[in-house]
Amino acid sequence: MRGEILGVERRRFWRDEDKLEIVMSVGVGGATVTQVAQRHEITRQQIYAWRHELKKKGLWSPDAGALFYPLDIPVASGVPVAPPAAEAPRQIAVELRLNGGRSLRFDSTVDPAALTALIRAVEAA
Repeated sequence: MRGEILGVERRRFWRDEDKLEIVMSVGVGGATVTQVAQRHEITRQQIYAWRHELKKKGLWSPDAGALFYPLDIPVASGVPVAPPAAEAPRQIAVELRLNGGRSLRFDSTVDPAALTALIRAVEAA
C-alpha cells in the first residue's frame, strides 16, 4: 500500500507550558501578536484565546512581566546630603489589587481605618 502526504496536519494539541511560552513571547524584542502567531503558524485569535484560558487557570497574569528595579542614585562627591528625618514616616506609593480587576493607589501614610472603609466601599460597588 502506498500513501501520499497531501498537506500539513492542522489539528495540533498544545500543552499549557507551550501556550504560556507563546503568550509570553508577545512583546519580547518588540514582537507583535501577529508576528508571534505567524512564527508559530497559529492565528492571532488563538493567542488571545490562550491568554484568556491561561488567565482563568491562574497560569498567566497581564502583570507577570512587570519588573521592578532598585534605584540607586550615586551622590556627587562634595555635595552634602541631609540625613532623612527619623521621626517622619516615609511615604511610599502603594497599589492594592482587588477582586474584579479593581485597584487602589494610595500612599503608605494613609490612616488604616480610612483605608479599610475605602476597601469595603470599593468591594461593595
